[in-house]
Amino acid sequence: MSPAKKRTSVSVRDVSAPAPASAIAKPLTTRRLTQAIAELSERDTRLGAAIAAVGPCTLLPRTEGTHFGHLARNIVYQQLSGSAATTIHGRFLKHVSAHLGVETEHPTPESVLGIDDDALRGCGLSVAKVRAIKDLAQHVIDGRLPLDRLDVMSDQEIIDALVPVRGIGPWTAQMFLMFRLGRPDVLPVLDLGVRKGAQRIYRTRALPDAARLEKIAKTWRPWASVASWYCWRVLDLEDAGGW
Repeated sequence: MSPAKKRTSVSVRDVSAPAPASAIAKPLTTRRLTQAIAELSERDTRLGAAIAAVGPCTLLPRTEGTHFGHLARNIVYQQLSGSAATTIHGRFLKHVSAHLGVETEHPTPESVLGIDDDALRGCGLSVAKVRAIKDLAQHVIDGRLPLDRLDVMSDQEIIDALVPVRGIGPWTAQMFLMFRLGRPDVLPVLDLGVRKGAQRIYRTRALPDAARLEKIAKTWRPWASVASWYCWRVLDLEDAGGW
């Protein structure tokens, strides 16, 4: 007989316990943005030129509303034009208000699960989006997505908690980190706008793939979110013929 295999235990950190302090970056503030711009400009001359052309960064966390409401809105807005998405989202909030018996712009997981699927479909939501929003609500209620503990979770832990939700992939999770939580060192390597902006700034012949962008971004750390924002904004300047 072959010798019995010895079992080895793998330590997996429980997200109910705080992540190490070193793994949690402080949210961006006006003061920290000033620091980021100064450091990026000093260590990367090409990016510094783009920063000078674009001007001050306005990437501050969006604090209005709730995390759940923000994520639900993101799902509603997916693959829709701005006006259509705004209309459908407004209808969605009216149904939530009717269910709660009070006018509100802040849906709760419980209120969403209490609304009939057909009623949500009547707002203009697709079947897939109804399922996604309800799956989001269920993840929050059963604790798989602990929205009340995000401040003690690392970026990767938050992404790992978000992507199992229907309708939320890595890109949506990264945008949540950047624009909602103000995390300073997020690098959306698959974002076409960031890749095109990096191509413009660094004058690369080909559009950088994920691996190439990771190499370029070594000088961006720990301010990859800010550098990515400038990649987007450089494209605006290019469209206007300004850079």
